Amino acid sequence: MESDGLRSVSLRLNRRGGDYRSNNDNNQTPSNNSKDVGGFFGAGKLPSDCPMKIIWKRGFVRLVLVAGILWMLLILAVLSFHVWSCQSSSVFFSVICNKESKVYNFLNTWGFVPQQHRCPIPVIGNPERIVIPEGRTRDQIVKNISYVMEDEDGSQSSPLFGGHQSWKQREKSFNLSSSMKVHCGFMHNGGADMDLVDIEYVKKCRFVVASGIFDGYDVPHQPSNISDRSRKLFCFLMVVDEISLDFIKENVTVREDHNRGRWVGIWRLILLKHSPYDEPRRNGKVPKILTHRLFPQAQYSIWIDGKMELLVDPLQILERYLWRGKNTFAIAQHKHHRSIYEEADANKRRKRYARPLIDLHMKIYYYEGMESWSPKKSSVSGGAFRFFMFPNCEYNSLFVLHPHTREHSSKVEWVKSISEFKGNGSSMKESRGGLGLWTPYPGDLSSVVLPKVARTSKAG
Repeated sequence: MESDGLRSVSLRLNRRGGDYRSNNDNNQTPSNNSKDVGGFFGAGKLPSDCPMKIIWKRGFVRLVLVAGILWMLLILAVLSFHVWSCQSSSVFFSVICNKESKVYNFLNTWGFVPQQHRCPIPVIGNPERIVIPEGRTRDQIVKNISYVMEDEDGSQSSPLFGGHQSWKQREKSFNLSSSMKVHCGFMHNGGADMDLVDIEYVKKCRFVVASGIFDGYDVPHQPSNISDRSRKLFCFLMVVDEISLDFIKENVTVREDHNRGRWVGIWRLILLKHSPYDEPRRNGKVPKILTHRLFPQAQYSIWIDGKMELLVDPLQILERYLWRGKNTFAIAQHKHHRSIYEEADANKRRKRYARPLIDLHMKIYYYEGMESWSPKKSSVSGGAFRFFMFPNCEYNSLFVLHPHTREHSSKVEWVKSISEFKGNGSSMKESRGGLGLWTPYPGDLSSVVLPKVARTSKAG
């Protein structure tokens, strides 16, 4: 009877999944060793419900692996499509390469856009060891140059920024001589006037890092890695208009002093009142191209756009790109375009400006003999002007490019014909810009056919 009872208990325990170890041939006791009890990751015999856990665990692992593989394939597919679209001749697809497009920003947010290629730049490591050349670089041709400061055409009601220059005067200015007087902007009351306190301040600037913000599209970004030597040597000048000054005051801390002017960190804000162009985008070209006119005492100047953050000491830049090769001027290669006509085509596609005026501009260039760029092409002045165009990847190593505060939009960008500019009722008129649409070009441009642009590069 006892053996029958023990057998009955043994069977019941066996049904409950108990694990038994044999102590002898006749006695069996349940094992309490936790290592032998089947758990989620247990190695022993599992309870009756553990097979479902095993199936769930294996399924979950497989699901993670499949999801990871699908995600990687999706990334590869998107990147492949992005690369292909950048090379496509279709405007619809190439817009993905436009960094200001919503499509590009969406892809960049999700990590689908490859980062800009950067390359190391061969600069001297310690700015304190850089030897600064003595004196100015002497011009081999032009010994004495002056600028027209008063508008010579008194019959006109409103002075133009560049004065009422004729096409004949423009043509004459291309003929270099030892002594010259040329139109180069900044007529009195013609636009882009500076405060007296700013005029006095820039007179002491011999080494300049210049930038500009117009129409409130950016805020100043502070340079990094600036040596104490460069902080004392350089003037960091940020040119702004009234709209941008108000915008900056609302968004960043501006230190104002009646005698020392306005400051944002290391930047001294230089106010240009009464912008010369009705189109805000073009106002930024004034300090960019005419830095030598804004800061006439500067021996060397470095221009960076307002949305850029400088990463390299300016002394290292001057030594690398000017002094080492005894160059007069240095600029980065465009990341996409190699021809002025290719650039014009990109500006029309991206609606950077009125398409008819871009075509008119390019026709004048082509009529006057401007050829497409090639690696063997040199500047018109030859050896008198030492020009250095360095690789774009070095440019990407010099700066961090920040996005604009907002997208730019202007009704001028949507103009489809020159007739939209003409007439008394037209609100689109460049009243102070100088030569252009309102002074008829003396040559016959009707027969000019612009060279066909083959889009062989990424959209710019």
